[in-house]
Amino acid sequence: MLWSDPENEPPKELRDMQAMLRRLSVFLALAMVLAMIVLGLG
Repeated sequence: MLWSDPENEPPKELRDMQAMLRRLSVFLALAMVLAMIVLGLG
């Protein structure tokens, strides 16, 4: 956190990156579950 940043308000780029990482982690978790199901059935 830089001293010039406003209080409790991360910059837009940081919020966008966090949202993208959240979606990516959800996608990875679903892909992992799907892979386990496919490997289990295969």
